[in-house]
Amino acid sequence: MQSRTPASRTGRPRSAAADAAILAATRESLVELGWSGLTLSDVAARAGVAKTTLYRRWSGKHELVVDAVAELFDELVLPDRGSLAADIEGVVLQFAAILNRPEAKCGLMGVVAESTRDDALRERVRTSIVERQKRLVLAGRARAQERGELPPEADPEESARTVDLIFDMAAGAVVHRTLVSGKPADEEWARGFTHILLLGLTTPTPNLTLPGEPVS
Repeated sequence: MQSRTPASRTGRPRSAAADAAILAATRESLVELGWSGLTLSDVAARAGVAKTTLYRRWSGKHELVVDAVAELFDELVLPDRGSLAADIEGVVLQFAAILNRPEAKCGLMGVVAESTRDDALRERVRTSIVERQKRLVLAGRARAQERGELPPEADPEESARTVDLIFDMAAGAVVHRTLVSGKPADEEWARGFTHILLLGLTTPTPNLTLPGEPVS
């Protein structure tokens, strides 16, 4: 049996129920009030907790919103659709659907903008959202290697660089498509993106008509 160190925790233990209520209230506030209208007082009232409860857990609005948005991306799952290409398309469509939710769109754009002048906040976004979601790339590559669709990589450092590149390309493309360009990342777009991701620019993309383009 492991012994507990008395000094390892100070104050009252955190309540998981209170945390869940606060993060849910934060997302509700983002939907109804937007980034600029969200206040800790409003979140506390919605969650039914004292404002001091929030400050015991989060140092301010920015950190709170990062954690509230991070929970949305934790809903992402790696589907087993029979092939690497189909699995990628499935994750891309899920990711786009989450980004289209007003609480995700508003919260993510807000904290990313603030993080351009706040290194600590940028690091929190990276660790709470980006690094946590790289699990999907790791799981997808492992499954594709088991199917024989991808070769194994013996060098751990090279493998880590590959994971970073895959995540940056996939996440960056979907974020730009949905939040910057404001265009739909639908099934046709996901299929075309996946084709280029796997086969590169030198292979023609078959039967792809992007939304808004005339059909030839």
